[in-house]
Amino acid sequence: MTSLSHTRRISIDDFRHEALDEVSSTNTEAFARARAGEAGFLWITAERQSGGRGRRGREWVSERGNLYSSLLLIDPSTQEQLASLPLAVALAVRAAIAKVMPPGGEPVEIKWPNDVMIGRRKTSGILLEAERLLDGKLALVIGIGINIRERPDLALYPVTSLVDQGVSIGPQELFAHLYVEMAEILSVWDQGRGIAEIVRRWRSVACGMGEKITVNLPDRSISGIFSGIDDKGLLLLDRGADGILSVAAGDVFFG
Repeated sequence: MTSLSHTRRISIDDFRHEALDEVSSTNTEAFARARAGEAGFLWITAERQSGGRGRRGREWVSERGNLYSSLLLIDPSTQEQLASLPLAVALAVRAAIAKVMPPGGEPVEIKWPNDVMIGRRKTSGILLEAERLLDGKLALVIGIGINIRERPDLALYPVTSLVDQGVSIGPQELFAHLYVEMAEILSVWDQGRGIAEIVRRWRSVACGMGEKITVNLPDRSISGIFSGIDDKGLLLLDRGADGILSVAAGDVFFG
């Protein structure tokens, strides 16, 4: 099974999980499985990563006590529809975290495109990577790290952990929530055909709507009012007299 039929949705029974002790990175391990012929829908988790990484090649500190996981998908959708997948993944991560938050806790929101924030502080890292296999299929790996006990120092953003928020939970228990929530949201996403519902859900938990933001692009920084996302998930930046700018990728900062 490389991809599911267009006649049925993904269910939780399609997924498998392999728990490891220490790896270089769960994403690296998942790609190795794909090259060896793994059919997909495989979760890899590890207690520790010796070479974890975040977006743009940044190091992701990976000591024991946090959740380190990767989900391998094979040919999950058309290339065009893949653009909306990060929004769906963020919704699953947010839902898993929200499930374990104490009553009256700080809001769990998503900063575009897929940073899950608790009280405006980053608590997870999501890294999607893809590789074309020798048989022509696309291996896509969704790497997810969530701060449970350890709180890496990220110079770019304020950070927090679940322990900081009064949550007492272990990686395995949190992963059980993520396992369920990811299966549900990928069913809704439906290889990209469910993008309208994904966008609707994402807007309902967005962080900073209507506020001034700065978006760092590879070659420049631009500022304006965060006006939400369009129907394809692109960030809408209102620059007043200069009009609305659609942004496909960038680092967002508030204020």
